[in-house]
Amino acid sequence: MNSKDLNQIGFSVVGAAIEVHKTLGPGLLESIYQKAMEVELKSRKHIVKTEVLVPVVYKEEVIANDLRVDLLVDDAVIIELKAVSEIHPKMQSQLLTYLRLTDLKLGYLINFHEVKLLDGLQRFVNNFDRAV
Repeated sequence: MNSKDLNQIGFSVVGAAIEVHKTLGPGLLESIYQKAMEVELKSRKHIVKTEVLVPVVYKEEVIANDLRVDLLVDDAVIIELKAVSEIHPKMQSQLLTYLRLTDLKLGYLINFHEVKLLDGLQRFVNNFDRAV
């Protein structure tokens, strides 16, 4: 997938998040936003997978298989959702690790707790320039 395609998916993800936040507002549980995002992204004709397992491979051996990505859009973009008063660096590191472990190029950390959603939206890239 090339960078233009990834950016189009990303644009759609941001639009979906804005629509969900505009409709539901802040203050709900993360699981509610996850389901709403799934519905909204599917209505925008995306393939959405939830709670996708991410294997941890060490020296060609799977040593753990209990990490889960909240949403995977079009098998290309990872979305991690939060509904917390503050995003901690650990949450950002988690998304970067998921990108690295899956070798995917684009991810979003979205905190629905913010009054203005764009204040809670962060975009992360993993070797985006190598996207083909």
